[in-house]
Amino acid sequence: MLGARGGIAAALSSPWGVLAVTLAIQALMSMTVITIPAMAPAVAQALQVSPSLVGAYVGLVYVGATVASSIGGPLVLRYGALRVSQFGLLACAAGMALSALWPTLAGICTGALLVGLGYGPITPASSHLLARTTPPERAALVFSIKQTGVPLGGVMAGAIVPPLVLAGGVDLALWSVAAGCIVCALLAQPPRAALDADRDPTRAVSPGSLWRPVRLVLGHPQLAPLAAYSFAFSAMQMCLAAFLVTYLHAHLGYSLVAAGAALSVAQAGGVVGRVAWGYVADRWLGTGRMLAALAALMAVCAAATAALQAGVPRPLVLVLLAAFGASATGWNGVYLAEVARRAPPGMAGTATGGSLAITFFGVVLGPLLFSAVSALFDSERAGFAMLAVAVAACAWRLWRGTRTGGPPAAAAS
Repeated sequence: MLGARGGIAAALSSPWGVLAVTLAIQALMSMTVITIPAMAPAVAQALQVSPSLVGAYVGLVYVGATVASSIGGPLVLRYGALRVSQFGLLACAAGMALSALWPTLAGICTGALLVGLGYGPITPASSHLLARTTPPERAALVFSIKQTGVPLGGVMAGAIVPPLVLAGGVDLALWSVAAGCIVCALLAQPPRAALDADRDPTRAVSPGSLWRPVRLVLGHPQLAPLAAYSFAFSAMQMCLAAFLVTYLHAHLGYSLVAAGAALSVAQAGGVVGRVAWGYVADRWLGTGRMLAALAALMAVCAAATAALQAGVPRPLVLVLLAAFGASATGWNGVYLAEVARRAPPGMAGTATGGSLAITFFGVVLGPLLFSAVSALFDSERAGFAMLAVAVAACAWRLWRGTRTGGPPAAAAS
């Protein structure tokens, strides 16, 4: 028995094992974040509120995530990256359980904050682990594969959560996701000693640690521009995940299950896109040109989604959503690889945490603005159109940066 455990721990401590562990944790955490949006019409009906409030829910999740990611680097250095990831999984499980036990606006909002606090440190933790175990020439591809956990979690939410709601109600879906988080935390225990061997239990985590990673990024001439573009991209990514089911259900007449399946298609596009973009960035384009191209594709897809009508054939809609997902959820791996590459030695986790605090700020504001604009015009079409304009402006700025040789144009290597 001990020999088997040692073998499992050794396998999970290898470079590919680390990738597998971080990918599994990322996927389940992402599923937790998307669980409420994936069943937003059912939750809204149960609470007698507007489904557009899903934007406020997502905003609260990322308020918690912004705070937690900012301090994620120092926490990783003290407690270890894998231990921080396990704590994150348990916090997400608590958020799901609280939403089931206290099915009111107050309870779900508190659950959203818990989910965000659990989700925030996950990427700094995984970046710390991968930066230690990944050869530089494969960084963009490996980080992109790990980041497929985000859209993969969306695929899982879209495919699993609506059927669970139909089978046993909202509570069954919430408790099932909570149980999954707890099981994942337990399964991650065998390699913990080896993967967290670099932790420093004496390192202090003070209130000043909250802002140190952000100051590092904003004061770094090559990290700051990257973080700025991620603000708009993250808003686009989360609004696609948070509002697509509601949009298709309310305006195109899709059933909850059909809309959830469409969300899964969009997220599956992100899974494929993240790996493909990482490969292309490593081999040919570099991160600046890749991010410019992805921003342009995001803008086109958002505008096309806003123009959809009920009579559009569903296969055509699914093709559009796959391309939308491939771009809007496909940029992250290349971006994170570039952050880790440009970070000062040994500071990949801290730099990632500071960058993600800015990224998450876009996720906080994006859904809130989307909800406000959609409510003003009584349609999510207006929200998607707003995002198309904003990201098109980012694409133009990124393209100009590649032509002038600015930091965003540098190739991932």
